[in-house]
Amino acid sequence: MQPSSASNLSTPVLEHSVPPSRPSASDGEARVLAVVDGPGAADYTDTADYVAHTATLRGIVRQRLVTRALVEHLPPAPARLLDIGGGNGVQALEFARRGYHVTVCEPDPHMLAAARRGLANAPESVRRRVELVEGDGRDAVHLVGTGWDATFCHGVIMFVPEPAPLLNVLVELTRPGGIVSVVGKNGPALALRAGLQGRWQDTTALLGDPWPAVTARAATGAGAAGAAGPDRQPAMRVPPGDDPANVAGILTAAGTRSLAWYGIRTFTDHLGDVPPGPDVDAVVDAEWVAGAQDPYRGIARLVHHIHRRIG
Repeated sequence: MQPSSASNLSTPVLEHSVPPSRPSASDGEARVLAVVDGPGAADYTDTADYVAHTATLRGIVRQRLVTRALVEHLPPAPARLLDIGGGNGVQALEFARRGYHVTVCEPDPHMLAAARRGLANAPESVRRRVELVEGDGRDAVHLVGTGWDATFCHGVIMFVPEPAPLLNVLVELTRPGGIVSVVGKNGPALALRAGLQGRWQDTTALLGDPWPAVTARAATGAGAAGAAGPDRQPAMRVPPGDDPANVAGILTAAGTRSLAWYGIRTFTDHLGDVPPGPDVDAVVDAEWVAGAQDPYRGIARLVHHIHRRIG
């Protein structure tokens, strides 16, 4: 990455670059930024799509709910925050405005370029509180050091084959008593979006189809009783990074305790790229109340884990 954009700012954004430890879009290999839950169901597939997504109602709901939850648990500004996989810097910019010092560690140079463009329009006092680092979050201990007051990892764990190494690094990066914030997909509830969008084949695949079990039991003379119970096998296994219980368990085993967890996008996830309307504040308020209580948070699209490092 060429840090040439600093010359476009009256106050440069602190920035440095290291060779990424995994391929990025600049290596000539397509980088998929979203897991598809059925044909055509990806939220975004490249940097431009992701930036556009952040301006939709769904994107705004996500970012504002994450911020709203964090302000209840973060130490006061000017604490030092580290955003692993911070993308185009939307969350970093929000907390820099609130007086925090934020470092974004992001492997994709295109995302960092988008972050620089966003920072270019920010006041000088905000730009001075943001640092951009190019690199893989799993290497962050060597890139940015440890002892952070809070470490964020939002919308990243669903894109790694096994979340434990990254989650363990998050805890290592955070000082004892500091906050670890992780947002991931709610795997057990992924069928909800497909159903509300009328994608019935995808819905059945995500839920798991009980009919093969019925057929097998009938063929053996066992009957259909209980076919949707223990014998039912889901057609799609929830990846480890999409299993909220697994994510919470890994964080706890690494030396944290859970402070709270929230659901994100219970009512709005199926709305596609609908832009925000004049009622966006009311939408966010409704989503906030739902995401903080059962049963609504349990069927939300995303789960926000907030833990404290205890050792």
